[in-house]
Amino acid sequence: MERADPDLPLTVQAQLLSLNRAALYYRPAAPPAEEVTLKHRIDEIYTRYPFYGSRRVAAQLHREEVMINRKTVQRYMREMGLVGIAPGPQTSTPARAHPVYPYLLRHVTSAYPNHVWGIDITYIRLHAGWMYLVAVLDWYSRYVVSWQLDQTLELPFVLTAAEQALAQATPTIWNSDQGSHFTSPQYLALLGEKDVKISMDGKGRALDNIFTERLWRTVKYEEVYRYDYDNPKEARHGLTRYFDFYNHQRLHQALDYRTPAEVYFAPYPTHARPAADQRAADGPEKGEVSTSNTLILLP
Repeated sequence: MERADPDLPLTVQAQLLSLNRAALYYRPAAPPAEEVTLKHRIDEIYTRYPFYGSRRVAAQLHREEVMINRKTVQRYMREMGLVGIAPGPQTSTPARAHPVYPYLLRHVTSAYPNHVWGIDITYIRLHAGWMYLVAVLDWYSRYVVSWQLDQTLELPFVLTAAEQALAQATPTIWNSDQGSHFTSPQYLALLGEKDVKISMDGKGRALDNIFTERLWRTVKYEEVYRYDYDNPKEARHGLTRYFDFYNHQRLHQALDYRTPAEVYFAPYPTHARPAADQRAADGPEKGEVSTSNTLILLP
C-alpha cells in the first residue's frame, strides 16, 4: 500500500487488492513502556551472556530489584526470538510436522568462502519498541551476505534475506537453528532449489551457531546500543551504514586484520577445496552412512 500516492487513493488501492478498507486505518497500540524497558534490559543481559536462559535472566533482574517472574521472562524472550545457547531441553522449537535436518558441521571447519553460511534472527531495540534483524553470514570470512529488518517475526523477511543471499552465491552448507522459520516449507524449498546441504543445530550443542552470536554482540555494542534508534527508519539507516562499515572497513583480528569483504572476495582456487568436502560432495564411501540429505519429520 502506498499511503502517500496522490493519484491512487487508499480506497482504490484497497479495491484493487481486495482488502477491507477498515484495515487500512488500523494502527496497533504501542507496547507499554514497562514492557519495552524490560525487553531492552533482557536484550542487554542476553547479549552479554548468550548462555543465559530464562532462569538466569530472571535471577539477574531480581538482583537489580526488578520484580518479574520467570514465566514472564520466558514469554518475553520467546517473543524476542532469544534462546540461551547453553545445552537444555527445547532450546529451539520447530513447528509441528516441519522437517528437521541433522547437524553437518561436527568436526568440520569452514575452509573457504561460501563453504558454510549461517542464518539467525535477533532483537533490535528502538526507543519505544523493537524490531527484528535476520542476517546470513559467511563463516569463513565473517562477511554478511544479506540482512533484513522487520517489525514482526513473520516469515517473509527471512525468505527475502535468503533469496538475496542466494542471488549472490550458493554455499556448500547452510546452517540454522531448528526454529519454525528455518523448518518452514517455503524456506527449505529455496535452499532445495540450489541443492544446498541443510544443517541444523543439534540439541545440547552450545556453540553450533557461535559465529552469528558473535556478530550480534558486535552489532549491538558497536551500533545499536550507541545510537538508541527512535524509529524503524533510523534503525534501517543506522544498520545499513553499519553493515557497510562492518563488511568493507572493520578490521578483524581473526582475519589477520583484514576486512570480511577482502577475505570473502579474494580469489580461492577450486582445486584447493578440502578433500573432506570433496568426499561429502561425492557421497559416502562404501560402508559409510551419509546424513547430508536425511531429514527427521516431527510428529
